[in-house]
Amino acid sequence: MAEIIREKAAQNSQFEIRNAKSSSAIRNPQSASFSRYDQKLEFILRIASQIFAQKGYHPSTMRDISRATGVSLSGLYHYCESKEELLFLIQDNCFGRVLERLDERLLELEDPAEQLRVFIENHLSFFAANMAEMKVLSHEGESLGGEKYRNVAHKKKDYTKRVRQILSDLQKQRNSHAKVDLTVATYALFGMLNWIYNWYDPKGQLKVNDLSQHVTRLFLGGFLTGNLVPELEARAPSRKVDHVSVWRAERSSKK
Repeated sequence: MAEIIREKAAQNSQFEIRNAKSSSAIRNPQSASFSRYDQKLEFILRIASQIFAQKGYHPSTMRDISRATGVSLSGLYHYCESKEELLFLIQDNCFGRVLERLDERLLELEDPAEQLRVFIENHLSFFAANMAEMKVLSHEGESLGGEKYRNVAHKKKDYTKRVRQILSDLQKQRNSHAKVDLTVATYALFGMLNWIYNWYDPKGQLKVNDLSQHVTRLFLGGFLTGNLVPELEARAPSRKVDHVSVWRAERSSKK
């Protein structure tokens, strides 16, 4: 896994575009290059994330962001050339930071079960601390175009491959005979993780560490242990799966 991480880090350098300097400085505020310009851009991105998360990207306007930030329209265009560039910087920095932090934590780990636990914890802790940004990341990926879209799509594909590889290694380690399809497992896991913005309150009683443990147990062990899964699988061949349309006319035409 460590070799894969190093290889991916080298490949990522090919996908840097005009905003790379700003995005890397924002992801690393302790760096010497984190200037007052970067601080102001970060403030604009944080507010824009909240607006995009609340209203959606397309209904939101630069004027909305100008009012919320107190930065004039001309001032906003000093920091970014368009609303799309704001969306790109939000997504690029989110994915970049999640990947960087994951790589740092996985580098010395060899056990795939522990790698999976760390992945889940890393994803959920970042999600809980950046709910608006992660909602934008989950829902507005298709709103970008051109090189900006390809840049973010590359990071998303890279992130997905990391998880799929961990799950593949885990299957091999445990020599599971009833193997779950890796594509199903990978996207089912992301579905569990990315849906939490609809119900999870970071300020509530359920802390993010407990949430991570529950999700890890649920994904690895299922909701119930014992013989229930084999019992249900034994019944499966006799069950017919119906594809029922919500529309009556379409249901009638298929009879």
